Amino acid sequence: MDVTLHLAQDPDADALLGRSPLAALIGMLLDQQIPMEWAFKGPATIARRMGTQDLDAHEIVAFEPETFARLLSDKPAVHRYPGSMAKRIQQLCRYLVEHYDGDPEAIWRDVDSGPELLRRLEDLPGFGKQKAQIFLALLGKQLGVRPEGWRQAAGAYGEPDSYRSVADITGPESLARVRAFKQETKAAAKAAESAQSAGRTKSSGG
Repeated sequence: MDVTLHLAQDPDADALLGRSPLAALIGMLLDQQIPMEWAFKGPATIARRMGTQDLDAHEIVAFEPETFARLLSDKPAVHRYPGSMAKRIQQLCRYLVEHYDGDPEAIWRDVDSGPELLRRLEDLPGFGKQKAQIFLALLGKQLGVRPEGWRQAAGAYGEPDSYRSVADITGPESLARVRAFKQETKAAAKAAESAQSAGRTKSSGG
């Protein structure tokens, strides 16, 4: 894997994401409750603090949990919740060691179809359906991994130029479009929740 990505908006961090499947997976794992760029900058920060140019699942699993948690907690912290994310990263790496001999690229190297790849991604610790679909879309749109039916398996995230997720980020402009979409989605969900709550109050009052 050797592609140019712009997910972290930082040359060194993006270079690691582009050459390391594990870094890309860890960035995707970290992408919750923090800005996208912060999440995808995380793998490079972890590698630097480990004193290495790359990330290796066996090496991460070998860390004492407390030591690895401290590595993520040092200022600036890798995530808003560094302790719980350190645990999740080690769980992910342990799964990769047990099922793929520590080679994350094996998840998609020989896969026959989009639905099968989605299933493999959903089996990863910390990857629900949405996260799996977003990563599948990233693989198809930017990393050249396109088994038959990958767009359909990725759902709305697989649609061309949908600007719904990191799968569509190729620079500052597309990052802004994805961020705007996320904000609109969040606002719509909040409005729907308020309307539902108001409806319940009216119903109980009537």
